[in-house]
Amino acid sequence: MNKLFYKMVKPITSFLFKILFRPTIKGIDNIPNDASCVLAGNHTKWLDPIMLVAISKRQVHFLAKKSLFKGPIGLIVKGMGAIPVDRSIHDKNALNNAINELNNNCVIGIFPEGTINKGNNLTLPFKIGAVKMAHDTNSYLVPFIITGKYKLFRKKITVEFLPKRKISSNLTLENEKLEKTVASKIGEYKNGSI
Repeated sequence: MNKLFYKMVKPITSFLFKILFRPTIKGIDNIPNDASCVLAGNHTKWLDPIMLVAISKRQVHFLAKKSLFKGPIGLIVKGMGAIPVDRSIHDKNALNNAINELNNNCVIGIFPEGTINKGNNLTLPFKIGAVKMAHDTNSYLVPFIITGKYKLFRKKITVEFLPKRKISSNLTLENEKLEKTVASKIGEYKNGSI
């Protein structure tokens, strides 16, 4: 059911985002065509996961807070293949569900910051879930960055997927590396070096 609903909604979403926000997309080929992977990057606005669904060439199963699964919106969120997360606890069920998807050669999308970054720091501290899932399933990790502003009919938002890689057993080091990679790339955009 999720795949059918996704296939119906994805073209509409892609068309609308192309028209409304005209995103600049870089490195899309870093998402593997037929291998499991974890997309992990910064979180700027509630539109971010919809943007990534719109531009990705594969179905992305996002981890989303469980409150989004209620009411009519909840039917859409569930239909798009999202995985509910109880953020008030260390939600092992959400982690296990994501790992099951990766073991089935799927794509998981996650924002390691855990929430939208509304401050001045390039990123909030990254939680370790993204690298743990990638390591435990031998999946690729594909860092991404979202930079700019969502402005209607103006080309102000950029999404860049960085080179994919496998994760070593030192998860703390790998998580630090992921956070630094994402923050450094965001910094390049903000400093005008890109």
